Amino acid sequence: MTETLFNAQLTKNPLRSRQDALAALLDLLTPAMRVMLTEKRPGRFKLSHSGAVYTEDRTEIEGFMRLLWGLGPLFTDAEQITAHLDWWEFTTTSITTCTNPASPDFWGAPALADYDQLFVEMGALTAFLFETQADFWDHLAAKDQTNILDWLEQVNHHVIPKTNWLLFRALVNAWFVHVGHAEHKALIDADLAITNSHYLDHGWSYDGYRDQIDNYIPFAYQFFTLLFIQFTGYGDQQETLIRERATAFVKSYANWFAADGAALPFGRSLDYRFAQAAFWAACAFAHVDLPVGYTLADVKHLLLNNLRWWFKQDMFQSDGLLPVGYAYPNMNFAEGYNAPASAYWALKVFIFMALPADDPFWSVKEAETFQFEPVKTQPDPRMLVVHSKTGAEVQAFTAGQHSFEHAHAAAKYEKYVYSSSFGFSVPKGTTLLKQGAFDSTLAVSESEHFWRTAFGYADYAIHDDYVYSLWQPWPDVQIANFVVLAMPWHVRVHQIQTARTLHVAEGGFAAPDSGTPDEQELATPIPNSVFYQTRVGIVGIVAPTKDLTVTLATPEPNTNIDFPKTRIPMQTGVLPPGTHTLVTLFLGDRELESLVHGHIQVPAVQLTGNQLTIADHPITLTEWPTV
Repeated sequence: MTETLFNAQLTKNPLRSRQDALAALLDLLTPAMRVMLTEKRPGRFKLSHSGAVYTEDRTEIEGFMRLLWGLGPLFTDAEQITAHLDWWEFTTTSITTCTNPASPDFWGAPALADYDQLFVEMGALTAFLFETQADFWDHLAAKDQTNILDWLEQVNHHVIPKTNWLLFRALVNAWFVHVGHAEHKALIDADLAITNSHYLDHGWSYDGYRDQIDNYIPFAYQFFTLLFIQFTGYGDQQETLIRERATAFVKSYANWFAADGAALPFGRSLDYRFAQAAFWAACAFAHVDLPVGYTLADVKHLLLNNLRWWFKQDMFQSDGLLPVGYAYPNMNFAEGYNAPASAYWALKVFIFMALPADDPFWSVKEAETFQFEPVKTQPDPRMLVVHSKTGAEVQAFTAGQHSFEHAHAAAKYEKYVYSSSFGFSVPKGTTLLKQGAFDSTLAVSESEHFWRTAFGYADYAIHDDYVYSLWQPWPDVQIANFVVLAMPWHVRVHQIQTARTLHVAEGGFAAPDSGTPDEQELATPIPNSVFYQTRVGIVGIVAPTKDLTVTLATPEPNTNIDFPKTRIPMQTGVLPPGTHTLVTLFLGDRELESLVHGHIQVPAVQLTGNQLTIADHPITLTEWPTV
């Protein structure tokens, strides 16, 4: 294996064979294992000095545990234990040492407390125990086994959130049952009863908070339940339920991906990157029955194509380590629980490497393409999910999502449209417009400073061709939003009733500003418009009235999750007290569908009462407010 700066060898990996997948896993693990073995601190991996909401020692233990998501599947192959004996010995010795209360490296010093981050990491350790039982657990002395069980047992004697954390605890207790402690089955049933109560439909659940439905559902609710049934093999009613939900989820979640392999970036925990494809890996691992029209070849394609997309991103440091970020290293958008090595949770996707060499997954030929649904209404995550003509881009029109406790929650959940091609931006501040990076949203203020965007909606609705939301930024200001799809365009209609003077700023999609010759503002005779063409397509805006000024704004760097520097088409202006109706066209065109003979073609748009007509297609906006 030849190592290069920034782990660049991954960009050349075709991911066509089991050997290719193994090479990718080793490329991801090697830089981290080199650091960990150099540090020589049992059960700990320190990537950098950045902080998290838990202690520094907890962040380092988390770093070790998250590597287990890759090491466990790797070591299901005994040949890899021999090939990487130093990794194996350090990992297994760390586990026995750090679960020994007499050791200075004990993972219980200080003692575990309610809501301790290590309860999350117990999921990784438990999966490792299942994956490597024959070569590790079965060779341990009874005292070492007891120490591990005693350390894991702590999760049953502390308070944990009634969220996806319950699934980590269920997996821990599954190990107890597996090694002869049948009484723990009742604990599993109690936790799964709670997570089952979070179920919505079409395979979707909510993660403890009904208005917050995001990538954590495939990350956790689907992924961990599928591992649970595959590891335990109970074959009971709970397994039937989990499998049925996974089958239903396939048809829904497949449409969160694009033909180039990118997945829809939405919500929290995007630091976990290619965990986006972990559901497909778990489907293969648990041999989920696929719905009619879907095959194992499709699952393999959705999984590996997402990995190929990720391996082309500039996400690594020069030493090959994976820091906090998304498509590039970025601390600005992170959650408080994103510790230096948290991103290695992405290694969960490699659960498919635990499949034996003779599993059908390895012999089936990967599908060359996947046929996405052009438009899919998804009421459970409160979205309209739309693909471009060839499926190269996926956009999600959202309404009614809300998260109140995570960093930049308004930007991650409550913008109008999220795109796999143009990413989204999170603010560095809200005093100035350039700090806010207000793409795909409407920002309002009482002056030229201190802007606010939607954070909690009074009402919302998802239709087959538009989404509706109602926002009240102040008691005497009401804004009804209608976002109507016309791919690659969409129309936003805002009816604003205000008793105060409002400064408004509304952004379209953000696109990269890399300084390359292929990035340019397009000259056009279209009044009150601006268009910007880049390597990922064209973004633009056609504004409704000359009362608002159209510009190509330049936000602060490192605000977008995909591009370090961006430009954003934006309209700004001042609205006096009264009722105002804004009808604006926005363009996010990955495939250049809007160009005809080199010129932008703008669809005709007209609003009459509550009927919006786009290119002769009438749409009735049923929630139109009465003034």
